[in-house]
Formats: sequence, structure tokens, C-alpha cells
Amino acid sequence: MSTTVPVKAAKISLEIVEILRERNGAGVSEIARAVDKPTSTVHDHLQTLEHEEYLVKEGTQYHVSTRFLQLGNQARSRKKVFEIARPEVDELAEKTGEHSNLMIEEHGLGVFLYKARGPDAVQLDTHAGMRVPLQTTALGKTIMAFRPRSEVESYLDRHGLPEVTERTITDREALFETLDQVRERGYAYDDEERVKGMRCLAAPITDQDDRAIAAVSVSGPKSRMQGDRFSDEIPEQILRSANVIEVNLTYS
Repeated sequence: MSTTVPVKAAKISLEIVEILRERNGAGVSEIARAVDKPTSTVHDHLQTLEHEEYLVKEGTQYHVSTRFLQLGNQARSRKKVFEIARPEVDELAEKTGEHSNLMIEEHGLGVFLYKARGPDAVQLDTHAGMRVPLQTTALGKTIMAFRPRSEVESYLDRHGLPEVTERTITDREALFETLDQVRERGYAYDDEERVKGMRCLAAPITDQDDRAIAAVSVSGPKSRMQGDRFSDEIPEQILRSANVIEVNLTYS
């Protein structure tokens, strides 16, 4: 079996792009400190990325370009679940008035593939393409609950269990106990585990082998996500939407 050997130059360029994304732009010296490389080396990478139209320069600051938007849209459009789930996610947002989301797993992280905002939804940081640790969201917990334990263990070995809020699950065995409950219940919830003051409910979208290929959710302020609405009404809605998506995936 061949061993993958990272190409150092490519790795540095990708690190630079990620830094620019995280910091919403930066200058040469700041980037050089972040990647611990000489400014001349960083400057060469920046010049190349700008020439190939992956970066734009505004004054002394470099930013990622809209070329990545094109790449991201193409990657998303390749996901059959995106096209099929989108109308259901839109309908969930409209009916509940809250945020509705579609997530997949990629490289052991949760990736928001699509988000719809209902008429009463509050501002959130989530957006299409955003990657988060799986255990910090109801969506991610739902996906893990319907994957083999060995596969979930590999995600945790790679990314750990980072604490995002004081309510985030950071213990491995506690997580697996939670995933057992999710399988029994059929859906997951998170209670201020990624965003303080927010609750979320999510249901899996599974294939014919009962493996989660994605998850759909509704999230809203804790003040509105309680009582019968949290325990009965919204779970019924997300389970129905997940079922419709599964059927459409099977026969499309």
C-alpha cells in the first residue's frame, strides 16, 4: 500500500488560504508569523495564488477570492441529497419560523450544506460550507448515531472532542451513551452545546442500509424551543421531512 506524502509547497499554500479565511484577510508579515515561514516564501505563495485568481489583494491585505465560491457551489451541486433536500429544508424553515439546516459529514467533521432562514429566525454564524466538530451539534450527533462505532471512533481520534461551550460533550463514553439514546429516540438534540442560548433538533437522512448520509434540523432560541414544541411538535416535523427526503432519494 502506498503512503500519501504531503507536498510541502501545496500544504503551505493551503495553510495560507485557511489563515486568510479565518482572519478575513491579512498582510504578508502576519501570514508569515502564522505559518512560521520567511516573508519571502509567503510572498511567493501569495503572488502565485493571486495570479491564479484564488486570492485578491486590497491595499496591503490579501483575501480569498470568489473563485472559491464557484468551487464550493460545484462541490455542493454534486451532492444528490442537496438538490432533493433543499425544498424540504425551505419548508421546515417556513413552517417553524426558525433556522433549518442540512448537514453532511466530510473528513470527520460536520459540513453545513444548506441553510434556510424562517421569518422569526435570529442571526447565527452558520453558513453553507461551514465545518464544525460533529459532537457539538444535533445534526452531527444524529449522523454519528447512525454510523458504525469504529467509524465514529476514527472521527474522534482525528479531531478530538473540543469544548465550544460549557455544555459541549467532551467525554468519549458520555458521547457514545448519548448516541445510543439518539438511535432509540430516532432524533437528536443539542442544548446550547455549540451556541449559548440556542437549541436544535435533528433527524438523520439514511440510506437503505440505515446509514446516515446527512441530517436535517431546526434550531432556535431556547426561549422558543421548549415544552411541547421542543418535545413533540418540531421532532415530528423534522422526522417527516427526513422521511420525505429519504423516499425521494430512493426513487429519484
